[in-house]
Amino acid sequence: EEFARAGFLVLAVRFRGDTFHKDGSPSAEGSYPDNKADVMAAATYLRKIGAKTIDAIGGSLGGDAVGDADEELPGMFERVVIMGAAGGNAPEKLTGRKLFLVARDDREGDGLRLPGIEAGYKRAPEPKKLVVVDGSAHAQYLFATAEGPKVMRVIMRFLVAK
Repeated sequence: EEFARAGFLVLAVRFRGDTFHKDGSPSAEGSYPDNKADVMAAATYLRKIGAKTIDAIGGSLGGDAVGDADEELPGMFERVVIMGAAGGNAPEKLTGRKLFLVARDDREGDGLRLPGIEAGYKRAPEPKKLVVVDGSAHAQYLFATAEGPKVMRVIMRFLVAK
């Protein structure tokens, strides 16, 4: 909503494997190839309707799907924002400007996500930026925390920077 108010044409992708938890929050459970294909289809559609530049924001599995789509369609995205993910199978092949966002204490089953995200970030070519915020919220859930306004400001600045 905030991106649309800022003048961006926004297309939200619901992965074909998405389901919902009891609390109504999304659970992306589609396959990695399907998620990548869904991001690629969305980008192709945006080009078809006349978008001159395309930026992609993905959280968690969506962040990896954005990274995998960027690898498959080099140059399709001017900027990518990857939240709570390492950037797909080959972060070293990401193109354009890259912003990685993660909460310092974001955890998955076997420990903190930060080391894996830092490894993906290190493999990604310049230009790139890593922002680590306080807290433990994962990916898009950062927006509902005290860090949410900061996360939104960081993303907005990144998207409008020349």
